[in-house]
Amino acid sequence: MKKIFFGLLLLTPLTIGAELLHVSPLIVFLMAAAAIIPLAKYIGDATEDLALRTSPAIGGLLNATFGNATELIVSLFAIHAGLVEVAKASITGAIIGNLLLVLGTAMFLGGRKRERQHFNATAAKAACSMLILATIALVIPAIFLITSGASYTGDVGLLSIFVSILMIAAYGANLFFTLHTHKHLYAGEEADERSIAPKWSARKSTIILFFATVFVAILSEILVGAIRPVVAQFGWTELFIGVVVVAIVGNVAEHLSAVTAAMKNKMDLSLQIAIGSATQIVMFVAPVLVLVSFFIGTPMNLVFNTFELVAIIFAIFVTNAVVEDGESTWFEGFQLLVAYVIMAVAFFLHP
Repeated sequence: MKKIFFGLLLLTPLTIGAELLHVSPLIVFLMAAAAIIPLAKYIGDATEDLALRTSPAIGGLLNATFGNATELIVSLFAIHAGLVEVAKASITGAIIGNLLLVLGTAMFLGGRKRERQHFNATAAKAACSMLILATIALVIPAIFLITSGASYTGDVGLLSIFVSILMIAAYGANLFFTLHTHKHLYAGEEADERSIAPKWSARKSTIILFFATVFVAILSEILVGAIRPVVAQFGWTELFIGVVVVAIVGNVAEHLSAVTAAMKNKMDLSLQIAIGSATQIVMFVAPVLVLVSFFIGTPMNLVFNTFELVAIIFAIFVTNAVVEDGESTWFEGFQLLVAYVIMAVAFFLHP
């Protein structure tokens, strides 16, 4: 697997060359998407290495900052290009992707040779409660717009900023809960992390993090630049590209980590990766995008369309139902995967 990721790095110069030579937008789009995958993995690996050298609190802050750096960078370029709906759709896709695709794959493959797998139900439900709070934060702006007759860019924009600030504060409180006051609930995961020694030096990790982030930014600009031609030529909607393509590209490394942990029967760690990533997206990445977008000059609010909101609510509801008993089977994983495929097809067909 390491050789595959290393080999995919060759796509970075090839993609830049294809862009300069004005190759077909679809080819450039697919190459850029594939080229971002290994860079996202190296960003994640370098962040984890640096986090292992710090305290749990600082490590948690590093993961919050860089854990979803790829999604953040791609979305910022999309917003700058005026593709605000793509940025919103990528948030939706990251949430349902982590909760249904990643967790479903992890439970399915992890439970194939086991009757059932166990995990800390209290910790899992505490994580899911954050997602319920996130749902409230995403639903209220849309309901406010529909029921108040407020301006889409005025009052809704102010409400989005206010909600974003509170969401970041809530995410900070969540880090304090998991890393300080109730860290005993996550003792298994901390033990796993402490048993792993950093594989790179601090200097090497910093250099890799810097260059991987720079090239992700370059490729993100290329990827975003190809979206409109692809939409015009092939009929793919911005909604589908954001929900499925961009979301999967930015989360491949975390997907593999969660699945690998489940196959080793470390379901606590697997759930922490999948649910934690979804929480990080909605409670940290989305609010940061809202706040930064106002400085970019292309304001983004937290009003998601009805279809996206329903998909998010269903994904969170199903995840809560699956984790509440503290155990999982391959069949529950299969059910989550079926739910994801249904949603992905619906987003593809949605006009």
